[in-house]
Amino acid sequence: MPLATKPNRLQRIVNKCYQLPTALQAFALSTVFGRVIKFAGTAGVEVLELKGARSVLRLKNRKKAQNHIGSVHAAATGLLAESATGFLVGIHLPDSKLPLLKQMQIDYIKRSTGDLTAIATLTDKQIAAMHNEDKGEVTVAVTITDSAGVEPVNANMTWAWIPKKR
Repeated sequence: MPLATKPNRLQRIVNKCYQLPTALQAFALSTVFGRVIKFAGTAGVEVLELKGARSVLRLKNRKKAQNHIGSVHAAATGLLAESATGFLVGIHLPDSKLPLLKQMQIDYIKRSTGDLTAIATLTDKQIAAMHNEDKGEVTVAVTITDSAGVEPVNANMTWAWIPKKR
């Protein structure tokens, strides 16, 4: 078995969360990530799914994440997209590599209604690159929908990685 396929520290934590009863899994994942990424925890980002090549995160439209017109704030929307893509990249990078957000492209198309859900995905080729290349980058697709089923933003996040200093 190549070293690259060994689960990293973050993936091992995620695996433990999935050993809990189904009703507790999302709460456990959200709690873990909220403690590690404090801003996501403060905003109330919820991790609904983090498996394989896909992540699903939600941000409820609550006061602490709202803008002046009562919808989810633009910066909070960006945080949701960053979190969905970053958590997904994070479970695939070997422990010897450091993830870095390189670029956020967010086009705000229309006002959102209610809660937001982000679904990020990676291709097998992107996952292989994270395991096999010392340095590199991937642009991660993320779809954000609101409670009405509308996609109020178009977003892509480019994540780079470099070797960790020893």
